[in-house]
Amino acid sequence: MPSVCFYFQVHQPFRLRHYTVFDRSPRYFDEFKNASICRKVANKCYLPSNRLLLDVIRRLEGRFKISYSITGVVLEQFKKYCPEVMSTFDALAETGCVEFLGETYYHSLSFLYSSDEFIAQINKHSELIQRLYGQTPRIFRNTELIYSNALAETIEKTGRFDAIITEGADHILGSRNSNFVYRPPNCEHIKLLLKNYSLSDDIAFRFSNREWKEFPLLADKFAAWVNRVNGNGQCINLFMDYETFGEHQWEDTGIFSFMSHLPEEILKHPDNCFMTPSEVVDSYDAVDVVDVPHIISWADTERDLSAWLGNAMQSSALHEIYKTEPLVKQTQNEELVADWRKLQTSDHFYYMCTKYFSDGDVHKYFNPYESPYDSYINFMNVLGNLKERCKESFVSHGSRPLSKSS
Repeated sequence: MPSVCFYFQVHQPFRLRHYTVFDRSPRYFDEFKNASICRKVANKCYLPSNRLLLDVIRRLEGRFKISYSITGVVLEQFKKYCPEVMSTFDALAETGCVEFLGETYYHSLSFLYSSDEFIAQINKHSELIQRLYGQTPRIFRNTELIYSNALAETIEKTGRFDAIITEGADHILGSRNSNFVYRPPNCEHIKLLLKNYSLSDDIAFRFSNREWKEFPLLADKFAAWVNRVNGNGQCINLFMDYETFGEHQWEDTGIFSFMSHLPEEILKHPDNCFMTPSEVVDSYDAVDVVDVPHIISWADTERDLSAWLGNAMQSSALHEIYKTEPLVKQTQNEELVADWRKLQTSDHFYYMCTKYFSDGDVHKYFNPYESPYDSYINFMNVLGNLKERCKESFVSHGSRPLSKSS
């Protein structure tokens, strides 16, 4: 019996405004652009998707269940620009059929650079989810599903989580498949839920591709693919960006109609059901150990870190932002710390990507800058000003930083 487990990533960064080396303003973020993009995506995706899925949950009397990983930075934008989105997530939470996952508040790469900052962001995000939705997250998903054995060990030590979700990459599974619960090596408690990337990508990427041999993808056809897993799997983990619905796959592709009918088609098979990630973890034992000594992600065909660390600009920018950590935190200035953390959002480094092969069109499409170099220069100009503000903060208080960070 395969339990279908839907997880949706909901995220928008605080985008930077054009910032020159001569700029001295502490206003780093493009208020107009962030508001307009948030509202546009809300109207195309978040609002219609939330209302549709709420209707499906009610129509199926709780037999349909889903989960969300919502970053702290997008929740801040919803509160500021689109409060109606917040109310629809509230309604979903009240059904008891929706689980909210834990992650880094700022959608950051902090795990790679600062264990203290990584844990601080996890705690901050968990507190926000508890306050907003009355749930203490039990399942963790790192930014862009970045994962390794070391991450599993770190998460287990927090004592907060029961499982981690990540990519079901072929090279870590070998002859096995992603439709089972696994566990990491050297961990006693944590389990792994792995994305079924083939079925997930059929919806997220191939749905509207008229050159795809399976086009058009209808709900009954997809349900038949789910049924094939009966007898050879515990769970089918369908993990994707929430913007799949209405933004990446526009309404006129039929994506909303597909999602409206899919749950009923899947439930026509008596052995099928829907579960949240926590329910999957509670229902199934791990069948094997999956060893991931080297870091993976769900990005691009390589499933590695090259989308954020593939060139010298990205490496330099990431090194510098985390090198600044002691200086920023010693100021004990909440506004400076908040700005520094918003600069950690992985999108800023994604915009610096120079991979224009394989998945290169994706990188160009989502990049608001004319070139990755422009993104790097803009980011470093902002970071330079942030450092100056930190130093001025010490001067104004008649103190000096405990250690150098330049």
